[in-house]
Amino acid sequence: MKRSEINEILRDAQSFLDTHQFRLPQWSTWSAANWKKHRTACEEIFKSQLGWDITDFGSGDYETRGLLLFTIRNGVPGSGGKTYAEKVMIVEVDQETPTHFHFQKTEDIINRGGGNLVLQLWNSDAREGKARTKVNVSIDGLRRTVPAGGLISLAPGESICLERGLYHRFYGEKKRVLVGEVSQVNDDHSDNRFFETIGRFPSIVEDETPWRLLVSDYGTL
Repeated sequence: MKRSEINEILRDAQSFLDTHQFRLPQWSTWSAANWKKHRTACEEIFKSQLGWDITDFGSGDYETRGLLLFTIRNGVPGSGGKTYAEKVMIVEVDQETPTHFHFQKTEDIINRGGGNLVLQLWNSDAREGKARTKVNVSIDGLRRTVPAGGLISLAPGESICLERGLYHRFYGEKKRVLVGEVSQVNDDHSDNRFFETIGRFPSIVEDETPWRLLVSDYGTL
């Protein structure tokens, strides 16, 4: 992805979050100079991978297959510290987050506003394939069953609990969606099992100065 494209996506995302009055930590607006100035105080942010994150999943087509995230809070696996995480995400209409499950993390995915969030679900089998069995999930504490590959649409205010090993893909319907995630500690380096081979962190063509740093930029400071 080009840095100019990332900057445009981030500016638009900030405007969308402001519209929904969803406020981020003060450091979310820091320039690279500010990050360098406060670097010694940011150890938790760096270790827990807090902040802005954009991916096109290696597709080269962010609008069709991609996701914007901001990790607000998180722990470090095995550290004995925080055991939970929280993210906010923006999902565009028909923009797919591809099929995956988590080995360790159970998560609640919450529609916090906008259009509907559509999820497609499968149980995983012993070989990490898609099982043909029915899927049982909790929607805000109410049990629901769908067939393998069945769709669930979450309206604003609704949430779903995705347990370990449950394959899921999702996309926005009708309007872009403000999505929340509350989960156990998030580890994007080892806990994601994508059904197909994808790229999680995009390579970036530096055609202009970063407007906001991404989590993947912290190593350059």
